[in-house]
Parts: sequence; C-alpha cells; structure tokens
Amino acid sequence: MDITQQLDKSSCQIDMAESNFFLINKSATSRIEWAMETLPENFVLSSSFGIQSAVMLHMMVNINANIPVILVDTGHLFPETYHFVEELTKRFQLNLQVYQAVQSPDEQQKRYGKLWEQGSKGLEKYHYLNKVEPFDRAMIELKAKTWFSGIRKQQTQYRKELSVFDFLRGHYKVHPIIDWTEKDVHHYMTKHHLPYHPLHSKGYISVGDAHSTKSSYECGTTQECRFSGQQEECGLHLK
Repeated sequence: MDITQQLDKSSCQIDMAESNFFLINKSATSRIEWAMETLPENFVLSSSFGIQSAVMLHMMVNINANIPVILVDTGHLFPETYHFVEELTKRFQLNLQVYQAVQSPDEQQKRYGKLWEQGSKGLEKYHYLNKVEPFDRAMIELKAKTWFSGIRKQQTQYRKELSVFDFLRGHYKVHPIIDWTEKDVHHYMTKHHLPYHPLHSKGYISVGDAHSTKSSYECGTTQECRFSGQQEECGLHLK
C-alpha cells in the first residue's frame, strides 16, 4: 500500500520513520507535493533570503503560489539582504510575512547591551529574542501546522543528522532539499536562471546579521564566518 494511503491527514497520526523511508529517494518537488497532500494546513515557508534562498522560493511558489513566506527580520540584516528581499518578492510575487522581535534593536541594546558580543549565553538570548520568538509567533498568528525549510545537511554538523520529514516545536517540518549538495543547488539555480544573494560575489558563503557575519576572505569555514565560530545554529531549527 502507498504511504499516502496509510496516513490519516485529519488526525495526523503519522509515522516519521516510515514517511522518511518513503521520501528518501523522492525528488524535492515530489516531497513538497506529498507534504501538501498529506500534512495539515496551513502551510508556510521560512526564508532567510540568504545566499541560495532563491532555490526554495522558486520551487515552492511553482507548487503553491500564495504560500506565506516568513522572514524574521532582526533589524541587523545587510543592506544587500533588504534589496534582495525586494527583488525576489517582486520576481516571485511572494506572499511575504515579515516578523520582528517585540523589542526594537535599540531597546534591546539599551537593556542588554550587544548580546552577540557576550559569549554563548548572550548569543542564545539574542537568537531567542530576535529569531525563535518572532518565528514561533508567526506560526501561531498564521495558524500554520506544516513548515517548509530549505536547510541542507552540508550546512552544519547538526543538520547532517536531519531527515526530510520532522516534527519541531509543535509543527510538522519538511526539508525538501535536505540532501542536496552545493553542485545540486548550483545546477538548479543555473537551470532556472536564479540569482544568488548579492554578497555571494564578494566572498560571502553564508549571510546573516551584518554585525556577526564575515566573508570567506576574513575566515575559513562557513561555521567560522558566523558568530566568530561560537555557534552554528541560531536556534530556529533546533529541537
């Protein structure tokens, strides 16, 4: 029997292991289609509008043109990132949903100082206030039950252990391109004439906040280029 016939979408009693076994050899678009046929609505896509974000945005809107795209704006993004957001929003006619921390960047600095300069504890607090809390609030306000993300195994040590299909903080989570390589990403972007983030041409291999992201000319690995190598994850994708 096909796995889609075994799953009860209304009750969402879904076997993660069995579902991942079914999805492992499927294409990225097939994984998205399976999720939208099987998992509960509402659906959302998270995007950082980073170096390769055009891949998931292009793929998702071709299947569901009006899917809400959640951008968590920390108030510290590069000017180039804001321009990139505008460019891709217009190009794909995105249903963009921007969320921010309850406290403004100025308010946070007056109260806590520069949290990103205060070691791992400071970073954890910064990430919670500016990324995790706004995103979780977005999920509640949009009444989302299934979340799509473009993260990949090659990006961090933590992500190497992730599967196509997961459950995180009360929501079903789907990673359609989790097993894609850099070559796969480049091939897709070239085939569909998709743009990289503007800072890609300036040596940036990962782009986050301006205060804690460096180009590859200033550091070594992807991990070393974010938060001085202190953390690989901002907490958004952590269990």
